[in-house]
Amino acid sequence: MGKKIELLAGHWTLAGECYPMGPTEVSPFSLRDRAEAAAAAGYTGMGLVHDDLMANVARMGLSGIKQVLADNGIVHVELEFVGDWFETGEKKAASDRVKGHLLEAAATLGARDVKIAPEMWTDVIDIPKVTAAFAHICQDAKAVGTTIAMEMLPMTNVRTLKVATEIVRNAGQDNGGLCIDIWHVVRGGQSFDDVRRLPVNFLKSVELNDANAGMVGTQWNDTLHHRVLCGEGVFDVRNFIEVIQATGFRGVYGVEILSEAHRRLPLREQAKRSFDSTMAQFQTAR
Repeated sequence: MGKKIELLAGHWTLAGECYPMGPTEVSPFSLRDRAEAAAAAGYTGMGLVHDDLMANVARMGLSGIKQVLADNGIVHVELEFVGDWFETGEKKAASDRVKGHLLEAAATLGARDVKIAPEMWTDVIDIPKVTAAFAHICQDAKAVGTTIAMEMLPMTNVRTLKVATEIVRNAGQDNGGLCIDIWHVVRGGQSFDDVRRLPVNFLKSVELNDANAGMVGTQWNDTLHHRVLCGEGVFDVRNFIEVIQATGFRGVYGVEILSEAHRRLPLREQAKRSFDSTMAQFQTAR
């Protein structure tokens, strides 16, 4: 296999009883408890979402967060999410505030990437406008030494690899690329063959998880509450890993488990089960 496989626990994998756009996105678990659980399980990376990050900044400052991560051997950091970066007016002003917080944190924590979200709940897109906005946020990120990973999401206007790669290619920013999550690839009807053809420099974040055969409710409901651990669902996670490796990708893989059942587990169990089940996929991938 060559390079040692390293895993990053996405924020939601160890966040406990919270979920995106829920009543709160701040984990009920302390950052230190999460970092200790991640390290004990074998993770060398962690993700933090904006609201949780800022709650911890208020408690200990960025220097305190950096120390907690360092104390536990967490060397890979991913921050999320900037939305509305393509907007104007008040929406853009609010987006810029979030972006400012995340880029400041990225600089201090040495974050490998900041994830950004396309426009939700529409398939309408002005590609030249979005491309220009993408180039701009990448330039802002470059100033603090981090990369931008735009997540392809089937409930947004960047729901296909064709549109996603067109934006990244036309923006022409070497620190700008994509977050490719197996859930959004499979549930969004994208092919692994198209993933295999992605230029490796477009892959800034890769996320692993699994799902059951039937969706529960909408895509949004299913992705928030009904993901399962790798190898416990119907996704061909091992083949997906082989496809990602075939691009030349040798980075850290994110593990993002969003599940009602998973988030109710004790924290150490969330960490150990998510880590072990994901690593098992690499041991059996060709």
